Amino acid sequence: MSNLMDFVQNEMVTKKDFPNFNAGDTITVYYEIKEGEKTRTQFFKGVVIQKRGSSSTETFTIRKMSGAVGVERIFPINMPALQKIEMNQKGKVRRARIYYFRELTGKKAKIKERRG
Repeated sequence: MSNLMDFVQNEMVTKKDFPNFNAGDTITVYYEIKEGEKTRTQFFKGVVIQKRGSSSTETFTIRKMSGAVGVERIFPINMPALQKIEMNQKGKVRRARIYYFRELTGKKAKIKERRG
């Protein structure tokens, strides 16, 4: 059964070429929104909180501040509406899932840039 699942995931699902990113990185995700019959591109720029899953079931969570309110959004990596992912800054963190970032505000919520 798992061989059949792997075959379908490898053959049927289209692979998109996205940059390699991890938790702590600041990225911009461009995705398509349908409003009635029109489609437009919208972007979501924030810090990656976590990456979860593998291959076709992989998802990542992005957090941004909108005014004083924190907004998180979960994106599947092979969502058809995803157009591109742009790397803005590499972050220096010691965890794979930075849930502690949710409680931080102000200057404490800054993530140092990783050089190289």
